[in-house]
Amino acid sequence: MNFELTEQQRMIRDMARDFAQKAIAPVAAALDHEERFPAEIVKQMGELGFMGMNVQEKYGGAGLDTLCYVLAMEEISRACASCGVIMSVNNSLVCWPLEAYGSEEQKQRFLKPLAQGQLLGAYCLSEPGAGTDAAAQSTTAKRDGDGWVLGGMKNFITNGAHADVLIVFAQTDPALKHKGIAAFIVESTAEGFSVIRKEEKMGIRASDTAQLAFDNVKVPADQLLGEVGQGFKVAMSTLDGGRIGIASQALGISAAAYEAALSYSKQREQFGQPICNFQAIQWKIAEMATRLDAARLLTYRAAFAKDQGGRYSEESAMAKLYASEASHFITNEAVQIFGGNGYSKEFPVERHFRDAKITEIYEGTSEAQRMVIASMELKK
Repeated sequence: MNFELTEQQRMIRDMARDFAQKAIAPVAAALDHEERFPAEIVKQMGELGFMGMNVQEKYGGAGLDTLCYVLAMEEISRACASCGVIMSVNNSLVCWPLEAYGSEEQKQRFLKPLAQGQLLGAYCLSEPGAGTDAAAQSTTAKRDGDGWVLGGMKNFITNGAHADVLIVFAQTDPALKHKGIAAFIVESTAEGFSVIRKEEKMGIRASDTAQLAFDNVKVPADQLLGEVGQGFKVAMSTLDGGRIGIASQALGISAAAYEAALSYSKQREQFGQPICNFQAIQWKIAEMATRLDAARLLTYRAAFAKDQGGRYSEESAMAKLYASEASHFITNEAVQIFGGNGYSKEFPVERHFRDAKITEIYEGTSEAQRMVIASMELKK
């Protein structure tokens, strides 16, 4: 088993790290405090090829492997978790299903500008009454001549207030339950589409999370993504890759918190010596470092599995579960090492602690990941 990165992977990691530390890290705290969407940074990420990293070059992407994407995601998220999730959604939840299920015309019209960062995408699955139970869609899609009319509401949509293109899941035949769901490509300029509100959140405050309304939104027939009745499959297969993105985001948050705590423990003195000399702090550092490395290896394995072309649901669920829970642990311990300073917004670990929690919730809660993992294990 070779744990060495290729020259290309190192180059992508270093490029992402350089950009993140120079362009994002200096403004991350202000973005969080002001709840300001980082439009200029998103534009720059598009120009650098970070918004469509795994998309084939002929469709405007960088044509890179999944590990390159994971490495870049970790570096961007290390500087700012909000920028990380914006990048993750566009790559994993929007570009991927368009490339996997879209027609050639859809790829040319929507995928290309999304992969190039000229447009921004959102993934609209969750509803007020359909979170983990994604099959319980109440948004409807009714035939209207050759096209469709969408009606309903979507909840907790990342990029929802700034997206140009939305992948929307709706029920075409409620009697068929999950087999009656279809996926649609909806433009934010469509009549009847509106942003109801943006959520005020504990973390990832620079990333907009919105509630959206679809009031008799007309969707042309050629904007059906995949086939009628295939929507649930589109949604679930997309989330497999999305969970690798969130695991990578969790890695970045964890790395930032760990490095800050490690550095602080060497500088902070109590009882005439640096606190890193005390066993209580050393044990925290050992546990944090071990969990971070284990999470990284699980995430790299999931990336490798995805690139092999087979099913990787269990690997991505394991990576997302462990990396997110490790991030919660590591950021909590980082705050503890900082003591009273860790509770102050003057120091970054307070922000990392708030940002980490959402990684255990969105794109499938930790409980949902355990269900996926157990179901796969019980089939063996």
